[in-house]
Amino acid sequence: MKQAGLGAALIVLSLALTTSTVLATEPSMGTRPNARDLGIWKSYSPKGLHGEFHNYDPVGLMAGALIHTDCSINWTDPDNGKTYCFNSATSQVYFANWPKTYAAKAAEALGKMKEEAPTQ
Repeated sequence: MKQAGLGAALIVLSLALTTSTVLATEPSMGTRPNARDLGIWKSYSPKGLHGEFHNYDPVGLMAGALIHTDCSINWTDPDNGKTYCFNSATSQVYFANWPKTYAAKAAEALGKMKEEAPTQ
């Protein structure tokens, strides 16, 4: 039983030494690039960017929801130059599979919502 305890202690000591060596070689936070400047986290939407459907997410429209976006996640159709704004990257990827079909469905859904909205 004492050997098992000694073995466990040696494993813990070995892990502690390995971890301290790895941490000592890792660069400091000051030398790391800013996460906002890399990858998908860097998004840019020019001021005044307006998408189709009054900046509502087309995937949300197809589901019957008015989800307003800031257009930081967007896609422009290369065939007609129309820009579509999305609430999430998941919506954008989904929409990109069948953009013409989904744009038509979103337009139809928005039209129905406008018809059903009570007038003031």
